[in-house]
Amino acid sequence: MSSARLPTYYLSHGGGPWPWMPEMAPAMQMLTRSLQGIPQQLPQVPQAILMVTAHWEEFHVTVSGSTQPGMVYDYGGFPAHTYEVVYPAPGAVDRIERVKTLLESAGQSLAIDPTRGYDHGSFVPLAVMYPQAQVPVLQMSLKRGLNPAEHLAIGRSLAPLRDEGVLIVASGLSFHNLRAFGPPAKQVSKVFDDWLQATLAASPAERSAQLLQWESAPAARQCHPREEHLIPLMVAVGAAEQGDATCIYHEEDFFGGITASSFRFQ
Repeated sequence: MSSARLPTYYLSHGGGPWPWMPEMAPAMQMLTRSLQGIPQQLPQVPQAILMVTAHWEEFHVTVSGSTQPGMVYDYGGFPAHTYEVVYPAPGAVDRIERVKTLLESAGQSLAIDPTRGYDHGSFVPLAVMYPQAQVPVLQMSLKRGLNPAEHLAIGRSLAPLRDEGVLIVASGLSFHNLRAFGPPAKQVSKVFDDWLQATLAASPAERSAQLLQWESAPAARQCHPREEHLIPLMVAVGAAEQGDATCIYHEEDFFGGITASSFRFQ
């Protein structure tokens, strides 16, 4: 079955289990619309989604190996019903061997965790994008150490999947400093986002070079004291390294003052 080339995405996935909290809906309108719009941006319905999540780190790149992954409620202090949420998308286990081959061609090994369920870096945006859970999902970890060059290379190795009906989605948050959410983040998140927008709009070679030096960006460590929510971006960029970047979500008052963005790479 032939496939049109799919884009890749880096998504800011929001905070906690927000799609199941109606009281959060007004604040999440822009993010909701951006996620709901993604299926219409694609040339075809994906045969599978490779979901790179900020909420999972392993020594080796690891994928969920279950045909029907369970759930990982990796948040705290939310209403009881949010710990009963189920996202029933089947696991795309038929893609594991292909992913393994591609990673090994780049000198990376692949581990399989047969028990790992969908964490909220995965199931939150997916539930808004594909509420019917009809597209099989292969959830992938980051690699411990969070080396940007390594994750760019991982993305490069996975690029052929785009021609094989697999949508590569990297889920994180363009600002992630839990101690500074709200008004304290207003200036630093805006400054960092301005840098991110300019960097992703640069030529492919310049974009990749600047991402490798992301710690030198204005307010970088104020926005990402630990970079696990930024590093998924490297995978999305690496898998579409020669493509154009488009900002598909941007707001400057997220959670009371944060500037946050999501991007598509064509």
